[in-house]
Amino acid sequence: MEKQKLKESKQKVLLMGKSGSGKSSMRNIIFSNYVAKDVRRLGATIDVEHSRVKFLGNLVLNLWDCGGQDAFTENYLTSQKSYVFSEVGVLIYVFDIESREFERDLVTYSSVIKALEDYSPRVKVFCLVHKMDLVQREFRDTVFDERKINIVGRSGHFSKTVRLFQTTIWDQTLYKAWGKIVNSLIPNLDTIESYLEHLSRSIDAEEVILFERTTFLTVMAVVSEVGTRNPFPDRHERLSNIVKTFKHSLANFTGSSTSSQQFDEFFTKTVRFSLVLSKLTNNTFVLVVLPPGEAELTATRTNIATARDEFMKLEGMVNRDLSGIVDQTERVESGTTNQNFRRGGSRLE
Repeated sequence: MEKQKLKESKQKVLLMGKSGSGKSSMRNIIFSNYVAKDVRRLGATIDVEHSRVKFLGNLVLNLWDCGGQDAFTENYLTSQKSYVFSEVGVLIYVFDIESREFERDLVTYSSVIKALEDYSPRVKVFCLVHKMDLVQREFRDTVFDERKINIVGRSGHFSKTVRLFQTTIWDQTLYKAWGKIVNSLIPNLDTIESYLEHLSRSIDAEEVILFERTTFLTVMAVVSEVGTRNPFPDRHERLSNIVKTFKHSLANFTGSSTSSQQFDEFFTKTVRFSLVLSKLTNNTFVLVVLPPGEAELTATRTNIATARDEFMKLEGMVNRDLSGIVDQTERVESGTTNQNFRRGGSRLE
């Protein structure tokens, strides 16, 4: 990272939805390294819970987890309207697929949309139809499409730009949705992609995936013609989930925190392919899938080490762009910042 102090770019993110819809559970899984079975002990959110989460260096998410009880929602939409809905960068609205009051949920959502049209007309809106694991697999797409039609119809001025995802905390769908959400806030993704393409060509990789350090959400992926033959379209999100589980295993084995630095590099060799997961910058990890062979693996690890300086410069460029974003969001003093983790090759620390 550059020595000069760069101004943080703060993005106000509203996380809203009915009480019990799963908002806090997903927030803690993505940003606090919880595993799905651990979120059952979380209680209901009271009023607004503020979190300050650093993502990719200077991008700071001021995450407002808004309690969904009727009394709180009424206050948001009346006496606290300008405070809650002003200068919002992203709205994440969670719909509980179990809700027996879907029409009422839509009315509340419509009121939230109207408030954002008045106070934050440039907000990006994402809707998550959550707890989809409770729907039989063969019916999920049909049920989701029915919900989607109704939600889009109530999205007002955002009906053409709102993005919807079906999610559950029990699989990779949660990582896919949150990856798209956070990526919408990162500038210069095309520049990052060009750097990854150059790295991919230099090592003849089948796939190169850039992950954010703390959340292991996918920032960008470059896939070769060979990589496109992979039959699993959700493999990047699956890898996010797998790596987080791996981090928990390392934490249990070493007695360290899941938010601490646990490894610098991990690699594996099989008869069909080799895989390298390596720390690239202070804020990113890169995963490379390449053809099998000891020479190919050694060359790839060397090229990743060589590419670090260039990616550090690129990260500095992104941070400068983030610092230039005008942000009027109110400063939130409370919150959490996840730490990075480290491990070296096969060397446990």
